[in-house]
Amino acid sequence: MQFQYVLDNFVSLFVGGLVFGAVYALVALGYTMVYGVLQLINFAHSEVFMFGTFATVWALWLIGADTSTMGVALVLSLAFAMVVSMVTSGGVALLLERVAYRPLLKRGAPRLVALISAIGASFVLSEAMGLRGAIASALGLESVLGRYVARSRENLGLPTDRTFTVQFEIFGYGVTNRDIIIVVAAVLMMVLADQFIRRTRTGRGIRAVAQDPETSSLMGVNSTRVIQITFLIGGLLAGAAATLYMLQVGATRYNAGFILGVKAFTAAVLGGIGNLRGALLGGFVLGIAESLGAGLFGGEWRSVVAFVLLVLILLFRPTGLLGESLGKARA
Repeated sequence: MQFQYVLDNFVSLFVGGLVFGAVYALVALGYTMVYGVLQLINFAHSEVFMFGTFATVWALWLIGADTSTMGVALVLSLAFAMVVSMVTSGGVALLLERVAYRPLLKRGAPRLVALISAIGASFVLSEAMGLRGAIASALGLESVLGRYVARSRENLGLPTDRTFTVQFEIFGYGVTNRDIIIVVAAVLMMVLADQFIRRTRTGRGIRAVAQDPETSSLMGVNSTRVIQITFLIGGLLAGAAATLYMLQVGATRYNAGFILGVKAFTAAVLGGIGNLRGALLGGFVLGIAESLGAGLFGGEWRSVVAFVLLVLILLFRPTGLLGESLGKARA
């Protein structure tokens, strides 16, 4: 019965998987870049994404966008929200690098200590967002910030209309402009990031530090600046992913980054941790597998299917689908 359901709805499940996979891929890039340069899993990257989801909603509030905003005005509003989200997430990522990681790296702390710092930073950021109402009240800013801090631990919905029009049909499934926007935007940004790493001088510096930090320093590469740029790029893409996520899901909360962050990390490992193109491939494979698995076994098995796939891939190909590291990326 369930197998027949998957056959009957294969296209809708496949497209839905691509949409979520695109979001996973953008967030996964932050994990894979930081790991490629520092050999460190930045578990706080999920909260970098979460801040971007809130920034998206707050930006739309700021310009007065609501369900009556349509057409070109809606497109411009969402574009503005994405820019604000990217700047916010990029700023949070830089703050993380400066406060949680750089002091440890300067002291030559073991990777385990940096990992614990990452986990701690993740909880701090999550709870800071969940307690923003209490923090604003303690600072006497609750009346000034108003609805930006109200109901801090409840879901926050996108204020604009999320009803999009069907552009064309594939075997009976209507592909909407939202589906197209999310997938195309994610792929475009991944391509730009990949070409930036492979073609630019800064990108060559990132690859050099990823391959051999000591030798790259002797050659005049500023490793501190390279690490900052790495965190910034990951944060900017996480912010873009946050806006695309809000377009698809429509709501966020203070701990929204946790599960999605774990899924994005899974996508990074699936594609080959440290590989930029692997993050894209891993995100799409994970999203499609999740969607088809949910159709076959039920929605409650969605995450189970994703992690079983990860285990199987790593059993037969421990380096992931594309095992080339960031340091070995070819120009």
